[in-house]
Amino acid sequence: MEKYEELLISLRRIIRSIDLHSKKLNKESGMTGPQLLVLQEIAKLDGVTAKGIAKNINLSQGTITTILDRLESRQLIQRIRSTNDRRQISLHLTEEAIRLLEKAPKPLQDHFIDRFKQLEEWEQNLLLSSFSRVASMMDASELDAAPLLEIRGEIAK
Repeated sequence: MEKYEELLISLRRIIRSIDLHSKKLNKESGMTGPQLLVLQEIAKLDGVTAKGIAKNINLSQGTITTILDRLESRQLIQRIRSTNDRRQISLHLTEEAIRLLEKAPKPLQDHFIDRFKQLEEWEQNLLLSSFSRVASMMDASELDAAPLLEIRGEIAK
């Protein structure tokens, strides 16, 4: 087997693992990974703005707005306009969202991060360099991506 075939098989395994975890997350919580990440960010920074979330989790503001619209339609968040600056809208979790977060499965990246941190620094740097190169070779260096392991398709309602 050629080395490039072995690499492609490894990439497919990673994608498959992420896909299976995403389906499990959706089945158990009714949410996608990005939706869960947005809820977790609001929980961490109650009153954060959409712009703040976009910056913190490295997704475009348009993507965040779409996710927030879905979460609001499910009554998981509240958008509250500032009385001081009407342009400013802060985000807050509802009681239902808090309960949902308590039951949500642990994100796949948490397991990965625990293992990654156990590696020597040189090995962490090697992996980072290699994966950055692979992303570049796949013309994916500039794609909108959050630091979470999730196959993103249609955002669940």
